[in-house]
Amino acid sequence: MRSYRELFRTPEFTPFFLAASAQTVAQTMGGLALGTLVYRATGSPLLSAVSMFGSSLVQVLGASFLLSAADRLPPRAALTALPLLFAAATAALALPGLSVGWLFVIVLAKGLVESVGGGVRWGLLNEILSKDGYLLGRSVFNMMSGVMQIAGYAAGGALVALLSPRLSLLAAAGLYGAAAVVVRLGLSRRPPRATGRPSVAATWRANALLWSSPPRRRIYLALWIPNGLVVGCESLFVSYAPDAAGTLFACAALGMLVGDVLVGRVLPPGRRSRLGFPLLLLLALPYVVFLLRPALPLAAAAVTLASVGFGASLVQQERLVALTPDGLTGHALGLHSAGMLTTQGVAAALAGSVAQLTSPARAMAVMAVASAGVTLLLAGAAKRQELRAVSR
Repeated sequence: MRSYRELFRTPEFTPFFLAASAQTVAQTMGGLALGTLVYRATGSPLLSAVSMFGSSLVQVLGASFLLSAADRLPPRAALTALPLLFAAATAALALPGLSVGWLFVIVLAKGLVESVGGGVRWGLLNEILSKDGYLLGRSVFNMMSGVMQIAGYAAGGALVALLSPRLSLLAAAGLYGAAAVVVRLGLSRRPPRATGRPSVAATWRANALLWSSPPRRRIYLALWIPNGLVVGCESLFVSYAPDAAGTLFACAALGMLVGDVLVGRVLPPGRRSRLGFPLLLLLALPYVVFLLRPALPLAAAAVTLASVGFGASLVQQERLVALTPDGLTGHALGLHSAGMLTTQGVAAALAGSVAQLTSPARAMAVMAVASAGVTLLLAGAAKRQELRAVSR
């Protein structure tokens, strides 16, 4: 599969794509509204960052105990139920008088459910397209994510500024409901990819198998840590520029879109495979400029340039799919998604804590340097493994 036209001619791809688009807009609108609501109520960069990315913190629990469900649930039923649950949770966050404590309970419960959703979704994409079309399909989804995040942050920023964060949350809940309808009407009924009942034991066995391979282990670490630390930088946009956070988030989405087009469509496979670690360095280094507390135009340019580096994830995902047995594809991609989101949540909490003690600008630079350091360590480990393989 070599063209976007072929992708959209594939049965079920278009409704699958449209449902995911609606959920992405809902997630970005809801996250910005929630972060703004909490920051206005508390004045805390830490609580604002955790409210936006805190659902990711519990992804590790889902990956540890629930992830076997990703290949053992009927995909259409699961992908219909999940956005309905997200709609209910997002609407609950808009309730007037809801305490910050209960708000975080809802956010964390939503994250636990999301930990299974990633495995179901990306496993189904691999089923619809097959492995030879997965990279192109995932690049389209990543590009869609960039465009829809721009739309979501623009619309969410306008709703927050002109109306209120609570109305933006209700609009996000409506979009989740629309996504559920599209899935139910647009996808065909499929059996689960694996037999047996979901269980903690099955989850642990599959996790141990996936983690036992050093090449897969390095791919997971590269997918999780450098990316997560940079998302920690993004979690401080609201506290760094309260009146322009939507602009910075939109610039990040634009850069991600450029990176995904470059990696998924422009670069030939041989060159693309060599750009994983350089793109991860690009993802981090422009954020060092925040040590100078740049004005909005320079900050927006740095964020846009850095986010091109998110294209590294496509290189790593292609390699992960190639190294994973067919019966574990959903589980493997779910583990990637859950681990990445968990790391993002941890990084958001860490970045918020550093910002609380210093400043949002300084915390962003610290997280960027840490991300670049981890990338260099992983690149060195991969190089040593290659040299050992050659010497044998």
